Amino acid sequence: MSDLYREIPQVAKLLELEPIRAYLDRFYLPEIKQVINYTLSEIRNRIKNNEIKEIKHTDIINLIIENLEKKRIYSLTKVINGTGTIIHTNLGRSLLSETAVMHVVEICTNYNNLEYDLVKGERGSRYEHVEGMIAELVGSESCLVVNNNAAAVLLCVTAFAKGKDVVVSRGELVEIGGSFRVPEIIETSGAILKEVGTTNRTHLTDYDKATNENTAIYLKVHPSNYQIIGFTNSVSNEEIVKLANKKRKELGQHIITMEDLGSGCLIDLSSCGYKESLVSDSVKSGIDLVTFSGDKLLGGPQAGIIVGRKILIDKLKKHPLLRAFRVDKMNIAALEGTLRDYYEEDKAKKSIPTLKMIHYSENELYQRATTLSDRIKGIENISSKVIKVNSTIGGGSLPQSQLPSYGVTISIRNYPAYEIEALLRNQEVPIIGRIVNDMFILDVRTLLDSDIDIIVATLERVGR
Repeated sequence: MSDLYREIPQVAKLLELEPIRAYLDRFYLPEIKQVINYTLSEIRNRIKNNEIKEIKHTDIINLIIENLEKKRIYSLTKVINGTGTIIHTNLGRSLLSETAVMHVVEICTNYNNLEYDLVKGERGSRYEHVEGMIAELVGSESCLVVNNNAAAVLLCVTAFAKGKDVVVSRGELVEIGGSFRVPEIIETSGAILKEVGTTNRTHLTDYDKATNENTAIYLKVHPSNYQIIGFTNSVSNEEIVKLANKKRKELGQHIITMEDLGSGCLIDLSSCGYKESLVSDSVKSGIDLVTFSGDKLLGGPQAGIIVGRKILIDKLKKHPLLRAFRVDKMNIAALEGTLRDYYEEDKAKKSIPTLKMIHYSENELYQRATTLSDRIKGIENISSKVIKVNSTIGGGSLPQSQLPSYGVTISIRNYPAYEIEALLRNQEVPIIGRIVNDMFILDVRTLLDSDIDIIVATLERVGR
Protein backbone atom coordinates (compact mmCIF):
# COMPACT_ATOMS: atom_id res chain seq x y z
CA MET A 1 0.00 0.00 0.00
CA SER A 2 2.87 2.39 0.80
CA ASP A 3 4.24 1.77 -2.71
CA LEU A 4 0.99 3.10 -4.16
CA TYR A 5 1.32 6.32 -2.19
CA ARG A 6 4.83 6.79 -3.57
CA GLU A 7 3.55 6.43 -7.13
CA ILE A 8 1.30 9.49 -6.80
CA PRO A 9 2.96 12.25 -8.88
CA GLN A 10 4.02 15.55 -7.33
CA VAL A 11 1.86 18.62 -7.87
CA ALA A 12 4.76 20.48 -9.50
CA LYS A 13 5.25 17.68 -12.03
CA LEU A 14 1.56 17.61 -12.88
CA LEU A 15 1.57 21.37 -13.45
CA GLU A 16 4.22 20.91 -16.14
CA LEU A 17 1.96 18.65 -18.23
CA GLU A 18 0.44 20.32 -21.29
CA PRO A 19 -3.12 18.89 -20.86
CA ILE A 20 -3.27 20.53 -17.43
CA ARG A 21 -1.42 23.74 -18.37
CA ALA A 22 -4.03 24.27 -21.08
CA TYR A 23 -6.47 25.21 -18.32
CA LEU A 24 -4.41 28.30 -17.46
CA ASP A 25 -6.51 30.03 -20.12
CA ARG A 26 -9.57 29.54 -17.89
CA PHE A 27 -8.24 29.45 -14.34
CA TYR A 28 -5.54 31.07 -12.26
CA LEU A 29 -2.64 28.87 -11.14
CA PRO A 30 -3.80 28.69 -7.47
CA GLU A 31 -7.20 27.46 -8.65
CA ILE A 32 -5.62 24.66 -10.70
CA LYS A 33 -3.39 23.71 -7.76
CA GLN A 34 -6.49 23.51 -5.57
CA VAL A 35 -8.14 21.07 -7.99
CA ILE A 36 -4.97 18.95 -8.25
CA ASN A 37 -4.62 18.76 -4.46
CA TYR A 38 -8.29 17.84 -4.14
CA THR A 39 -7.91 15.09 -6.77
CA LEU A 40 -4.76 13.65 -5.17
CA SER A 41 -6.48 13.69 -1.79
CA GLU A 42 -9.33 11.69 -3.31
CA ILE A 43 -6.83 9.14 -4.63
CA ARG A 44 -5.09 8.83 -1.24
CA ASN A 45 -8.43 8.16 0.43
CA ARG A 46 -9.24 5.46 -2.13
CA ILE A 47 -5.85 3.84 -1.51
CA LYS A 48 -6.52 3.96 2.23
CA ASN A 49 -9.89 2.23 1.70
CA ASN A 50 -8.29 -0.45 -0.52
CA GLU A 51 -10.25 0.75 -3.55
CA ILE A 52 -7.15 1.14 -5.77
CA LYS A 53 -4.73 -1.66 -6.60
CA GLU A 54 -2.52 0.21 -9.05
CA ILE A 55 -1.70 3.80 -10.01
CA LYS A 56 -1.85 4.88 -13.65
CA HIS A 57 -0.65 8.41 -14.33
CA THR A 58 -3.02 8.71 -17.28
CA ASP A 59 -5.96 7.94 -14.98
CA ILE A 60 -4.80 10.62 -12.53
CA ILE A 61 -4.44 13.19 -15.31
CA ASN A 62 -7.89 12.32 -16.66
CA LEU A 63 -9.41 12.63 -13.19
CA ILE A 64 -7.78 16.05 -12.69
CA ILE A 65 -9.10 17.19 -16.08
CA GLU A 66 -12.56 15.85 -15.20
CA ASN A 67 -12.53 17.86 -11.95
CA LEU A 68 -11.27 20.96 -13.78
CA GLU A 69 -14.16 20.63 -16.23
CA LYS A 70 -16.61 20.50 -13.32
CA LYS A 71 -15.08 23.59 -11.74
CA ARG A 72 -16.72 26.87 -12.57
CA ILE A 73 -14.78 30.08 -13.07
CA TYR A 74 -17.05 31.70 -10.49
CA SER A 75 -18.81 29.96 -7.63
CA LEU A 76 -21.77 32.34 -7.95
CA THR A 77 -22.98 31.57 -11.44
CA LYS A 78 -25.89 32.06 -13.79
CA VAL A 79 -28.60 29.39 -13.75
CA ILE A 80 -31.80 28.92 -15.73
CA ASN A 81 -34.88 28.95 -13.53
CA GLY A 82 -37.48 26.56 -14.88
CA THR A 83 -39.07 25.91 -11.49
CA GLY A 84 -41.97 28.31 -11.95
CA THR A 85 -41.17 30.02 -8.64
CA ILE A 86 -40.71 33.69 -9.53
CA ILE A 87 -39.04 34.98 -6.36
CA HIS A 88 -36.90 31.90 -5.74
CA THR A 89 -34.81 32.53 -2.62
CA ASN A 90 -32.29 29.80 -3.49
CA LEU A 91 -31.88 31.16 -7.02
CA GLY A 92 -31.32 34.81 -6.10
CA ARG A 93 -34.88 36.10 -5.67
CA SER A 94 -35.90 39.00 -7.94
CA LEU A 95 -34.13 39.80 -11.19
CA LEU A 96 -33.23 43.44 -11.72
CA SER A 97 -34.77 45.57 -14.44
CA GLU A 98 -32.63 46.92 -17.27
CA THR A 99 -32.93 50.40 -15.75
CA ALA A 100 -31.54 49.15 -12.44
CA VAL A 101 -28.71 47.16 -14.04
CA MET A 102 -27.57 50.08 -16.19
CA HIS A 103 -27.55 52.40 -13.18
CA VAL A 104 -25.53 49.89 -11.12
CA VAL A 105 -22.92 49.59 -13.88
CA GLU A 106 -22.69 53.38 -14.26
CA ILE A 107 -22.26 53.94 -10.51
CA CYS A 108 -19.90 51.05 -9.82
CA THR A 109 -17.53 51.74 -12.70
CA ASN A 110 -17.15 55.41 -11.83
CA TYR A 111 -16.60 57.55 -8.78
CA ASN A 112 -19.94 58.85 -7.53
CA ASN A 113 -21.61 61.14 -5.01
CA LEU A 114 -22.57 58.37 -2.57
CA GLU A 115 -21.89 60.58 0.45
CA TYR A 116 -21.19 63.93 -1.18
CA ASP A 117 -23.63 66.84 -1.44
CA LEU A 118 -23.07 68.32 -4.90
CA VAL A 119 -25.06 71.46 -4.08
CA LYS A 120 -23.29 72.34 -0.83
CA GLY A 121 -19.92 70.88 -1.75
CA GLU A 122 -19.68 68.97 1.51
CA ARG A 123 -20.28 65.54 2.98
CA GLY A 124 -23.77 64.23 2.30
CA SER A 125 -25.85 61.19 3.25
CA ARG A 126 -26.12 57.95 1.27
CA TYR A 127 -29.70 57.57 2.42
CA GLU A 128 -30.95 60.68 0.64
CA HIS A 129 -30.59 59.17 -2.85
CA VAL A 130 -33.75 57.06 -2.55
CA GLU A 131 -35.50 58.59 0.46
CA GLY A 132 -37.61 61.04 -1.53
CA MET A 133 -38.56 58.50 -4.20
CA ILE A 134 -39.76 55.88 -1.74
CA ALA A 135 -41.62 58.41 0.41
CA GLU A 136 -43.41 59.73 -2.68
CA LEU A 137 -44.35 56.28 -3.97
CA VAL A 138 -45.83 55.07 -0.67
CA GLY A 139 -47.01 58.39 0.77
CA SER A 140 -44.82 58.38 3.89
CA GLU A 141 -43.13 61.28 5.67
CA SER A 142 -39.68 59.73 5.49
CA CYS A 143 -37.70 56.60 4.68
CA LEU A 144 -34.54 54.70 5.59
CA VAL A 145 -32.88 51.82 3.71
CA VAL A 146 -30.76 49.12 5.39
CA ASN A 147 -29.31 45.87 4.06
CA ASN A 148 -32.32 43.56 4.60
CA ASN A 149 -35.73 43.43 6.25
CA ALA A 150 -34.51 41.47 9.28
CA ALA A 151 -32.06 44.30 9.94
CA ALA A 152 -34.86 46.83 9.50
CA VAL A 153 -37.00 45.11 12.15
CA LEU A 154 -34.06 44.64 14.52
CA LEU A 155 -33.01 48.29 14.19
CA CYS A 156 -36.51 49.60 14.92
CA VAL A 157 -37.13 47.35 17.91
CA THR A 158 -33.66 47.97 19.37
CA ALA A 159 -33.95 51.73 18.96
CA PHE A 160 -37.40 52.11 20.47
CA ALA A 161 -38.04 49.13 22.75
CA LYS A 162 -34.78 47.99 24.38
CA GLY A 163 -35.68 46.89 27.91
CA LYS A 164 -39.37 47.52 27.19
CA ASP A 165 -42.37 45.50 26.01
CA VAL A 166 -43.17 44.68 22.40
CA VAL A 167 -46.74 43.40 22.06
CA VAL A 168 -47.30 40.83 19.27
CA SER A 169 -50.19 38.52 18.43
CA ARG A 170 -49.35 34.83 18.85
CA GLY A 171 -50.65 34.25 15.34
CA GLU A 172 -47.96 36.59 13.98
CA LEU A 173 -44.88 35.13 15.70
CA VAL A 174 -43.62 33.86 12.39
CA GLU A 175 -40.53 32.06 11.18
CA ILE A 176 -39.44 32.60 7.60
CA GLY A 177 -36.62 31.02 5.57
CA GLY A 178 -33.14 31.01 7.05
CA SER A 179 -34.52 30.59 10.59
CA PHE A 180 -35.58 34.24 10.90
CA ARG A 181 -37.90 34.12 13.90
CA VAL A 182 -39.72 37.17 15.20
CA PRO A 183 -39.34 36.12 18.89
CA GLU A 184 -35.57 35.75 18.46
CA ILE A 185 -35.25 39.13 16.75
CA ILE A 186 -37.07 40.75 19.65
CA GLU A 187 -34.90 38.89 22.17
CA THR A 188 -31.73 39.94 20.34
CA SER A 189 -32.83 43.58 20.44
CA GLY A 190 -33.01 43.53 24.22
CA ALA A 191 -36.75 44.12 24.17
CA ILE A 192 -39.31 42.00 26.04
CA LEU A 193 -41.76 39.99 23.94
CA LYS A 194 -45.33 40.13 25.18
CA GLU A 195 -47.51 37.59 23.38
CA VAL A 196 -51.25 38.23 23.16
CA GLY A 197 -54.24 36.32 21.83
CA THR A 198 -54.08 32.83 20.39
CA THR A 199 -52.70 31.35 17.19
CA ASN A 200 -55.94 31.78 15.26
CA ARG A 201 -57.78 34.57 17.11
CA THR A 202 -56.53 37.84 18.56
CA HIS A 203 -58.76 40.74 19.59
CA LEU A 204 -58.14 44.41 20.32
CA THR A 205 -58.91 43.76 23.99
CA ASP A 206 -55.87 41.43 24.09
CA TYR A 207 -53.60 44.34 23.15
CA ASP A 208 -55.42 46.63 25.57
CA LYS A 209 -55.00 44.27 28.54
CA ALA A 210 -51.30 43.73 27.78
CA THR A 211 -50.51 47.46 27.75
CA ASN A 212 -48.80 49.14 30.69
CA GLU A 213 -46.20 51.82 31.47
CA ASN A 214 -43.46 49.56 30.02
CA THR A 215 -45.12 49.06 26.63
CA ALA A 216 -43.07 50.54 23.78
CA ILE A 217 -44.33 48.98 20.53
CA TYR A 218 -47.43 47.33 19.12
CA LEU A 219 -45.91 45.14 16.39
CA LYS A 220 -47.96 43.72 13.53
CA VAL A 221 -46.26 41.04 11.42
CA HIS A 222 -47.59 40.13 7.98
CA PRO A 223 -47.70 36.30 7.77
CA SER A 224 -45.88 36.24 4.44
CA ASN A 225 -45.20 32.52 4.02
CA TYR A 226 -48.31 30.95 5.54
CA GLN A 227 -52.01 31.60 6.00
CA ILE A 228 -54.43 30.85 8.81
CA ILE A 229 -57.96 30.19 7.57
CA GLY A 230 -61.22 29.15 9.20
CA PHE A 231 -62.18 30.33 12.68
CA THR A 232 -59.92 33.37 12.83
CA ASN A 233 -59.74 36.97 13.91
CA SER A 234 -57.01 39.57 13.72
CA VAL A 235 -56.77 43.23 14.62
CA SER A 236 -56.57 45.81 11.83
CA ASN A 237 -53.93 48.51 11.59
CA GLU A 238 -56.57 51.17 12.11
CA GLU A 239 -57.68 49.55 15.37
CA ILE A 240 -54.08 49.30 16.60
CA VAL A 241 -53.44 52.97 15.79
CA LYS A 242 -56.63 54.01 17.56
CA LEU A 243 -55.66 52.00 20.66
CA ALA A 244 -52.16 53.51 20.70
CA ASN A 245 -53.65 57.01 20.60
CA LYS A 246 -56.02 56.13 23.42
CA LYS A 247 -53.20 54.73 25.57
CA ARG A 248 -51.07 57.80 24.92
CA LYS A 249 -53.76 59.90 26.56
CA GLU A 250 -54.28 57.44 29.41
CA LEU A 251 -50.63 56.70 30.20
CA GLY A 252 -48.99 59.89 28.97
CA GLN A 253 -46.57 57.96 26.72
CA HIS A 254 -46.22 57.31 23.02
CA ILE A 255 -46.63 53.66 22.04
CA ILE A 256 -45.16 53.16 18.58
CA THR A 257 -47.25 51.20 16.09
CA MET A 258 -45.16 49.15 13.69
CA GLU A 259 -45.82 46.66 10.89
CA ASP A 260 -43.40 44.20 9.30
CA LEU A 261 -44.94 43.77 5.85
CA GLY A 262 -42.30 41.37 4.56
CA SER A 263 -42.81 41.34 0.79
CA GLY A 264 -43.53 45.03 0.30
CA CYS A 265 -45.94 45.30 -2.62
CA LEU A 266 -46.14 48.76 -4.24
CA ILE A 267 -48.79 48.14 -6.91
CA ASP A 268 -52.21 46.51 -6.83
CA LEU A 269 -52.11 42.89 -8.03
CA SER A 270 -55.88 42.38 -7.99
CA SER A 271 -55.95 42.42 -11.81
CA CYS A 272 -54.05 39.12 -11.59
CA GLY A 273 -56.51 37.80 -9.02
CA TYR A 274 -54.30 38.31 -5.97
CA LYS A 275 -54.77 40.45 -2.89
CA GLU A 276 -51.56 41.49 -1.19
CA SER A 277 -51.18 44.27 1.36
CA LEU A 278 -49.83 47.46 -0.19
CA VAL A 279 -47.19 49.52 1.58
CA SER A 280 -49.19 52.66 0.81
CA ASP A 281 -52.26 51.19 2.56
CA SER A 282 -50.24 50.53 5.71
CA VAL A 283 -48.94 54.10 5.65
CA LYS A 284 -52.47 55.48 5.14
CA SER A 285 -53.72 53.45 8.11
CA GLY A 286 -51.61 55.64 10.38
CA ILE A 287 -49.01 53.02 11.38
CA ASP A 288 -45.88 54.82 12.62
CA LEU A 289 -43.26 52.53 11.02
CA VAL A 290 -43.55 49.99 8.20
CA THR A 291 -40.73 47.67 7.13
CA PHE A 292 -40.47 45.55 3.97
CA SER A 293 -38.00 43.86 1.62
CA GLY A 294 -36.53 45.28 -1.56
CA ASP A 295 -35.98 41.99 -3.39
CA LYS A 296 -39.40 40.39 -3.17
CA LEU A 297 -42.56 41.85 -4.73
CA LEU A 298 -40.83 45.20 -5.13
CA GLY A 299 -38.56 43.46 -7.65
CA GLY A 300 -35.34 45.20 -6.68
CA PRO A 301 -32.10 44.38 -4.85
CA GLN A 302 -31.79 42.96 -1.35
CA ALA A 303 -32.68 45.76 1.05
CA GLY A 304 -34.71 46.45 4.15
CA ILE A 305 -36.88 49.53 3.71
CA ILE A 306 -38.34 51.46 6.65
CA VAL A 307 -41.02 54.06 5.96
CA GLY A 308 -43.02 56.17 8.35
CA ARG A 309 -42.93 59.20 10.60
CA LYS A 310 -39.98 61.51 10.08
CA ILE A 311 -39.32 62.08 13.79
CA LEU A 312 -38.83 58.32 14.27
CA ILE A 313 -36.81 57.78 11.09
CA ASP A 314 -34.48 60.61 12.14
CA LYS A 315 -33.82 58.82 15.43
CA LEU A 316 -33.04 55.59 13.56
CA LYS A 317 -30.51 57.45 11.42
CA LYS A 318 -28.59 58.35 14.57
CA HIS A 319 -28.59 54.86 16.09
CA PRO A 320 -25.18 53.08 16.31
CA LEU A 321 -26.60 49.88 14.77
CA LEU A 322 -27.28 51.67 11.50
CA ARG A 323 -23.57 51.57 10.68
CA ALA A 324 -23.64 47.76 10.89
CA PHE A 325 -26.73 47.59 8.69
CA ARG A 326 -25.55 50.19 6.18
CA VAL A 327 -26.54 49.60 2.57
CA ASP A 328 -23.83 49.94 -0.10
CA LYS A 329 -23.60 51.90 -3.36
CA MET A 330 -24.56 48.93 -5.56
CA ASN A 331 -27.81 48.30 -3.71
CA ILE A 332 -28.64 52.00 -3.56
CA ALA A 333 -28.07 52.28 -7.32
CA ALA A 334 -30.12 49.15 -8.03
CA LEU A 335 -32.93 50.33 -5.78
CA GLU A 336 -32.95 53.82 -7.32
CA GLY A 337 -33.12 52.32 -10.81
CA THR A 338 -35.95 49.99 -9.80
CA LEU A 339 -37.94 52.78 -8.17
CA ARG A 340 -37.70 54.94 -11.29
CA ASP A 341 -39.61 52.25 -13.18
CA TYR A 342 -42.45 52.60 -10.67
CA TYR A 343 -43.21 56.18 -11.68
CA GLU A 344 -45.26 54.66 -14.51
CA GLU A 345 -47.17 51.60 -13.29
CA ASP A 346 -47.66 50.12 -16.76
CA LYS A 347 -43.93 50.46 -17.41
CA ALA A 348 -43.15 48.76 -14.09
CA LYS A 349 -45.28 45.75 -15.05
CA LYS A 350 -43.32 45.33 -18.27
CA SER A 351 -39.79 46.30 -17.24
CA ILE A 352 -39.43 44.81 -13.74
CA PRO A 353 -38.97 41.04 -14.32
CA THR A 354 -40.79 39.97 -11.14
CA LEU A 355 -43.91 41.96 -12.07
CA LYS A 356 -43.65 40.97 -15.72
CA MET A 357 -43.64 37.26 -14.83
CA ILE A 358 -46.62 37.70 -12.50
CA HIS A 359 -48.61 39.47 -15.23
CA TYR A 360 -48.00 36.99 -18.09
CA SER A 361 -51.29 35.93 -19.68
CA GLU A 362 -52.08 32.24 -20.12
CA ASN A 363 -51.98 32.70 -23.89
CA GLU A 364 -48.47 34.20 -23.72
CA LEU A 365 -47.31 31.30 -21.59
CA TYR A 366 -48.85 28.72 -23.92
CA GLN A 367 -47.12 30.29 -26.93
CA ARG A 368 -43.77 30.28 -25.10
CA ALA A 369 -44.20 26.63 -24.09
CA THR A 370 -45.20 25.58 -27.61
CA THR A 371 -42.19 27.35 -29.12
CA LEU A 372 -39.78 25.63 -26.73
CA SER A 373 -41.39 22.20 -27.10
CA ASP A 374 -41.35 22.38 -30.91
CA ARG A 375 -37.64 23.18 -30.91
CA ILE A 376 -36.89 20.32 -28.51
CA LYS A 377 -38.86 17.75 -30.52
CA GLY A 378 -36.34 17.90 -33.34
CA ILE A 379 -33.46 16.81 -31.09
CA GLU A 380 -32.30 13.20 -31.31
CA ASN A 381 -33.12 10.96 -28.30
CA ILE A 382 -35.18 13.70 -26.64
CA SER A 383 -38.94 14.19 -26.53
CA SER A 384 -41.19 16.81 -24.96
CA LYS A 385 -44.77 17.93 -24.63
CA VAL A 386 -46.65 20.95 -23.31
CA ILE A 387 -48.68 20.50 -20.13
CA LYS A 388 -50.60 22.73 -17.74
CA VAL A 389 -48.82 23.50 -14.46
CA ASN A 390 -49.08 25.96 -11.59
CA SER A 391 -46.43 28.57 -10.84
CA THR A 392 -45.89 30.25 -7.49
CA ILE A 393 -44.73 33.76 -6.63
CA GLY A 394 -42.34 32.58 -3.90
CA GLY A 395 -40.26 34.65 -1.51
CA GLY A 396 -42.88 34.18 1.19
CA SER A 397 -45.38 36.18 -0.89
CA LEU A 398 -49.01 35.11 -1.32
CA PRO A 399 -48.46 31.57 0.02
CA GLN A 400 -51.89 30.28 -1.03
CA SER A 401 -51.74 31.73 -4.53
CA GLN A 402 -50.97 29.61 -7.57
CA LEU A 403 -50.61 31.05 -11.04
CA PRO A 404 -51.91 28.90 -13.92
CA SER A 405 -49.03 28.32 -16.30
CA TYR A 406 -47.60 25.96 -18.90
CA GLY A 407 -44.63 23.68 -18.65
CA VAL A 408 -42.55 21.62 -21.06
CA THR A 409 -41.75 18.04 -20.11
CA ILE A 410 -38.34 16.71 -21.12
CA SER A 411 -37.58 13.02 -21.65
CA ILE A 412 -34.06 11.84 -22.51
CA ARG A 413 -33.82 8.26 -23.80
CA ASN A 414 -35.02 6.05 -20.94
CA TYR A 415 -33.59 8.18 -18.14
CA PRO A 416 -35.78 8.52 -15.05
CA ALA A 417 -36.81 12.06 -14.14
CA TYR A 418 -34.35 12.36 -11.24
CA GLU A 419 -31.41 11.53 -13.55
CA ILE A 420 -32.55 14.14 -16.07
CA GLU A 421 -32.82 16.68 -13.27
CA ALA A 422 -29.27 15.93 -12.09
CA LEU A 423 -27.89 15.89 -15.64
CA LEU A 424 -29.29 19.31 -16.55
CA ARG A 425 -28.40 20.78 -13.16
CA ASN A 426 -24.74 19.95 -13.76
CA GLN A 427 -24.35 21.58 -17.17
CA GLU A 428 -22.11 24.58 -17.91
CA VAL A 429 -25.22 26.74 -17.50
CA PRO A 430 -27.24 24.79 -14.93
CA ILE A 431 -30.87 24.24 -15.89
CA ILE A 432 -33.08 23.97 -12.81
CA GLY A 433 -36.54 22.49 -13.21
CA ARG A 434 -38.91 20.47 -11.08
CA ILE A 435 -40.21 16.91 -10.98
CA VAL A 436 -43.97 16.32 -10.92
CA ASN A 437 -45.53 12.86 -11.25
CA ASP A 438 -42.19 11.38 -12.37
CA MET A 439 -41.83 13.98 -15.13
CA PHE A 440 -39.06 16.56 -15.42
CA ILE A 441 -40.70 19.89 -16.21
CA LEU A 442 -39.56 23.38 -17.14
CA ASP A 443 -42.21 25.98 -16.26
CA VAL A 444 -41.93 28.66 -18.95
CA ARG A 445 -43.18 31.47 -16.70
CA THR A 446 -39.73 31.88 -15.15
CA LEU A 447 -37.71 31.28 -18.31
CA LEU A 448 -36.09 34.32 -19.92
CA ASP A 449 -36.20 34.72 -23.70
CA SER A 450 -32.42 34.27 -23.77
CA ASP A 451 -32.74 30.95 -21.92
CA ILE A 452 -34.46 29.18 -24.81
CA ASP A 453 -31.40 28.94 -27.08
CA ILE A 454 -29.25 27.75 -24.15
CA ILE A 455 -31.77 25.03 -23.24
CA VAL A 456 -31.96 23.80 -26.84
CA ALA A 457 -28.17 23.81 -27.29
CA THR A 458 -27.71 21.94 -24.00
CA LEU A 459 -30.26 19.28 -24.94
CA GLU A 460 -28.64 18.86 -28.36
CA ARG A 461 -25.35 18.16 -26.59
CA VAL A 462 -26.68 15.71 -23.98
CA GLY A 463 -28.95 13.97 -26.49
CA ARG A 464 -26.07 12.73 -28.64
